[in-house]
Formats: sequence, structure tokens, C-alpha cells
Amino acid sequence: MLPRETLATAQIPDGGELTLVSHGRDFIIMLGRDELMGTRMQYSEEQLALLTLKELDKPAPRVLIGGYGMGFTFRAALTGVGENGEVVVAEIVPEVLEWAEGALAELTGDCLKDPRGEVVLCDVAALIDDANDGTCGKFDAILLDVDNGPDGIVRDPNDRLYTRTGIAKAKDALNPGGILAIWSAAPDHKFTRRLMDGGFEVEVREVRARPNNKGPRHTIWFARKR
Repeated sequence: MLPRETLATAQIPDGGELTLVSHGRDFIIMLGRDELMGTRMQYSEEQLALLTLKELDKPAPRVLIGGYGMGFTFRAALTGVGENGEVVVAEIVPEVLEWAEGALAELTGDCLKDPRGEVVLCDVAALIDDANDGTCGKFDAILLDVDNGPDGIVRDPNDRLYTRTGIAKAKDALNPGGILAIWSAAPDHKFTRRLMDGGFEVEVREVRARPNNKGPRHTIWFARKR
């Protein structure tokens, strides 16, 4: 069995510690003993972007992503927004971007240089607030993959994203017909109801972690603003 090698660690503001490890040719980002993401199971994170953009069917959407991670959702969004689309990513841990340009450089490629994309070092909730107060324009899609589901396991302040207030703010930050999409490691029927009570039209899909229809089943909520 191949050993895991710790490559780097980073402290999460108001949260725990992230660890970047290698396992043979694969890479994993850990939170304590939990695997947050890895190169062997990236398909559902890519589908978070691709399925949302397919549902939008808009030639030049403006997309906000909560969490860069290993860039799976970001790169997928760049492939789907077209030549004139825009993708903004909020990442709260600066070391994650250092890893992207260091140990993960081959995975990252040139996506961080793409003029259609921008990575902002801040809480995604701050960019949602900016869209609400007119500081920046509204979004056609908001993609959240900052936790393993609709609760703040990575950092306690993330809890507010999944409350009725957080859902309402996300809705207000969307253009008409826009989609709030949220990735989760498991289903949560109470959260589905919360989205519906917030005035969204909600579809819940299960997506495998790997493209060969294998690996864990992950949940994605697609909540459309009426």
C-alpha cells in the first residue's frame, strides 16, 4: 500500500487546519481525518458547474463559485461559460492558491491566467453581500462547495450560508432565472424544504464521484430563482 505524504498545511480562518497530501500520483486535501476533495473523485464537483450552466442555457453567464479547492468546479465553469462569460471564485485560504501554483501546478494548468476568471481572497458571503448592495453586479449562478454539505463543518461562519437568511441573500444576489447550486456529500431533506420555503424551484440530483458511474453518490441542489 502506498503511503500518504504530507506536503503542506494551512490554517482556515475561524476554522480548523487543511492538509495537502499526496498518495502515489493522486492528491487529497484533508480537514482533520476527513477528505474534502481529491484527484481520484472530482467528477461531481465538475458537474456542479457543467449541469448548472446547461440548465441556465445562457450565452455569457456571470458565475460566482464559493471555494477554489483544487479548481475542479472553476475549470469546469470556464469551459462552459463561453468566450464572454465571467467566473468569480471566492477562496478564504491563501495557501490553497499557493498549492495550486506549486504542488498542484500540473493539475491547475493555466486556468488562473484565464481573463474570464478571477479568484478573490475573501468569504463568498461577502461577494453575495456586495451583489445585494450594488457594489458589484448580480450573478446568473452561485455555486457553493465550501463544505461537505449544508452545514459549516469547515468553518462555523459558513453555517449562515444555509440558513433562511443566507438563502434569501443568495436569491437576491441572482438575476431572474438564476440558479443557486450546492454540492453535498449526502442528501438533506430538511435543506431541500428550506430552499423551497425560500421561494426557489428546487431539483435534487445524485451524481457519482467518478465518471465511470462508480464511487460515492454525491448530492447537488439546483435552486432556480422564480
